[in-house]
Amino acid sequence: MAGERDLTKLLGGMRPVLNGGRYVYGTVEGEAPAGVAPVVTVREPEGLTVVVRQEEADAAGLAYEYVAGWITLQVHSALEAVGLTAAVAQALAQADLSCNVVAGFHHDHLFVPYERAEEAVSLLEALAEGAGE
Repeated sequence: MAGERDLTKLLGGMRPVLNGGRYVYGTVEGEAPAGVAPVVTVREPEGLTVVVRQEEADAAGLAYEYVAGWITLQVHSALEAVGLTAAVAQALAQADLSCNVVAGFHHDHLFVPYERAEEAVSLLEALAEGAGE
């Protein structure tokens, strides 16, 4: 099934969902440590970036600084769609909210400051409602 490309439909159909838990970014050499099941990995020259549940990072002794809430946009966005990330980032930036975006094959995933995650969902819901007007 092909993903949606139309920006108005993407915004109107976002349906942001806050996943439970606290997530952190860490970096390791080689592979993720035992007991750590990353929800995201990115291999960089400096090491493997992992996004994991905070309790897993704590148990593995993984250092981190940023604690995030994980929001999934339920719309199936095409990887070549234009404008969704920019619109979402702009809406959150206007509220002084940082946002780290990861594109999966079917959905976009946002990692925002944990203490403001529910606020971020509300802002995204308002953005989606405005797209339908």
